[in-house]
Amino acid sequence: MNPALFKTLLATVPVSMLAVGSIFTFLRRRNLGTVLQLIGAACLTIVLVTHFFEQFQLLAWMQWGQEQSAGHYLDLCSAVLGLSFFPTGYLLQAVCERRSLS
Repeated sequence: MNPALFKTLLATVPVSMLAVGSIFTFLRRRNLGTVLQLIGAACLTIVLVTHFFEQFQLLAWMQWGQEQSAGHYLDLCSAVLGLSFFPTGYLLQAVCERRSLS
């Protein structure tokens, strides 16, 4: 098995858990923190999907894995947004919950 494909399949588990957890949290409480978490989880899911597309050569016109290509920038921007929105939303939600308990 291709090592890159194995890493992508391995990343499916935590990203899926983050996405499902974010959806349930958003459905339970609708505030800015849960919205940011949901957007962050969606961006991380996009990263996962772009890696699948790269491995199976789907939508080859996006030139997956090539620098200066649409696929590269989609992957990069989604990763940056996902890794910034999800923790920010989690922190914001935790602070808001702590204030409501006090």
